[in-house]
Amino acid sequence: MTYTVYDDIITIKLIQEACRVLGVSMEAILKLFGEYFFKFCKMSGYDRMLRTLGGNLTEFIENLDALHSYLALSYQEMNAPSFRVEKAADGKMLLHYYSDRSGLCHIVPGIIEAVAKDFFDTDVTMDILDMSKEEERTGKKEHVVFLVVQKSHREMRRAKPNQKQDNQDILRDQEAMEAAFLRMKEKYLSVSVCPVKKSHWEIVRSIVMFGKGHLVNTFVPVYPEQLWIEQKTFCNAFPFHIVFDESLRVKQAGVNIQKYVPGLQTQKIRLDEYFSIIHPQVTFNIFSICKFINSQFVLKARRERMPEAWKSQPALKLRGQMIWMEAVGCMIYMCSPKLRSLQELEERGMHLSDIAPHDTTRDLILLNQQRLAEIELSNQLERKKEELRILSKHLAIEKKKTETLLYAMLPEHVANQLKEGKKVAAGEFKTCTILFSDVVTFTNICAACQPIQIVKMLNSMYSKFDRLTSV
Repeated sequence: MTYTVYDDIITIKLIQEACRVLGVSMEAILKLFGEYFFKFCKMSGYDRMLRTLGGNLTEFIENLDALHSYLALSYQEMNAPSFRVEKAADGKMLLHYYSDRSGLCHIVPGIIEAVAKDFFDTDVTMDILDMSKEEERTGKKEHVVFLVVQKSHREMRRAKPNQKQDNQDILRDQEAMEAAFLRMKEKYLSVSVCPVKKSHWEIVRSIVMFGKGHLVNTFVPVYPEQLWIEQKTFCNAFPFHIVFDESLRVKQAGVNIQKYVPGLQTQKIRLDEYFSIIHPQVTFNIFSICKFINSQFVLKARRERMPEAWKSQPALKLRGQMIWMEAVGCMIYMCSPKLRSLQELEERGMHLSDIAPHDTTRDLILLNQQRLAEIELSNQLERKKEELRILSKHLAIEKKKTETLLYAMLPEHVANQLKEGKKVAAGEFKTCTILFSDVVTFTNICAACQPIQIVKMLNSMYSKFDRLTSV
């Protein structure tokens, strides 16, 4: 539950020292660190979470920002990078990497190559095409563009001229295809199995599609000819949404966001007059939004535009997805309030009823509230554990003082028996030495000195006597 945040200067110095000792370049060290960091994350319990980020490498990278946003709940000082994927015309992938932390971009190839090999059975090569400071992102961001070329292991095996293809795999695929083809014929050509009469084209199309052997991966959605939902119902069902055009003019908004930002009810107002983009850190225009369309967007309400009752409260933050609607030339921002606990909900004067029942933000708030309670309990246990450790240390010191005094006053074998809690039997000593001492003019000394001085004098004197008599 405890961790320490180290400055990047320390990290860079550590890497430079490793380069000096090992005699390798910084790029190689960072890439190896990226590979190990991926393994470390898996061993630390994030394996299942990482595997479910996406069905392919592109989807995995596109959802990394969302994962970082979630981890920021636990690691609030985390300064994570941002990723953007761009498909090239030749099918290759361009990976845009943005970070406040300069000099660490070479960690990315190590992580991505390890992810591709482990999760997607793909070999990846990454080359840096461009490295610059992103002026659009406040001028402090490092912007690195990687060219990502990926090739599956199956394709690599086929590309080798001297390697024989696995005949058993081919035969197994053919048998599975024929069996599936027969099932489709029985399903669509048998009257007993298919009581609903289907057109000739539907039967042929279904069999042909399945005969290709890719039905599992083939999905064509069906869209209605018209949208069967009223404007009022839509605004109530999605109480936190905003539709705006290319010039950022608001066209419509959900009912609850209108309640907390009344200015949105005004016709033709600009969205950037009431909100600023917190993440990703881009300029507020339609081009930048489209550029990061796959990222999660966090918008913050401008305090000067909020109602008077809200100006003393924390600013409203929204978190959601931008979707471009080509047919109407508008962008829809499907969002929810960015809240992590019931306390934040109360501070903003909101209630769970303000959030749509289908919105998982409700579950997130309640689950995180329970998690915060568990973290607080864990922190209390940590504090009690530290207090117990300090008390144990003090107890050991006092115990040692007691033992020292015990051995100073009694013979060693007697002190050992008392220390072990045993009863000491009376003994007889044939010979013994007794020292009688008298401090001359002790009364006058006491009258002239402070009490503590008398104590220190006697303690020093009799300690010397004890040491001399024990020689």
